[in-house]
Amino acid sequence: MVKSIAVYCGSSIGKEDIYATEAYALGVRLAEEKITLVYGGAKVGLMGKVSSGAVKNGGQVIGVIPHFLKNKELASENLYNLITVETMHERKSKMNELADGIVALPGGFGTMEEL
Repeated sequence: MVKSIAVYCGSSIGKEDIYATEAYALGVRLAEEKITLVYGGAKVGLMGKVSSGAVKNGGQVIGVIPHFLKNKELASENLYNLITVETMHERKSKMNELADGIVALPGGFGTMEEL
C-alpha cells in the first residue's frame, strides 16, 4: 500500500495554465487518497501548487528544503513537516527515503536530474 509519494517538479509555473491546474489537482487527489506528499518544500511554482492542493484539502505534506533556499524565504508554510537539509543531494536522498513512489511533473533540468 502506498503511503507517500515524492513529487518532483518545477519551481516555476510554466507557460501553460494547465500545468498549475494539474499540479494543484494532484495535491488534492493525494489528500483525498490519504497519501502523504513529499516534495521540495518551496511555496513557489508547481511545487507550491501541488503542496497547496494537498494542504487545503487536509493532506499531510512533508517538505524537504536546503538551508540556502529556506533562507531566501522560499519555504512553504503550514506543512505537516518541513525538513531542512544542507545540500541538494541530501534533499533528493531524504525525499527518496521518505517516499514509496515518485511522480514527476513538468520542470527543468533539475527535475530531470532528480528523477
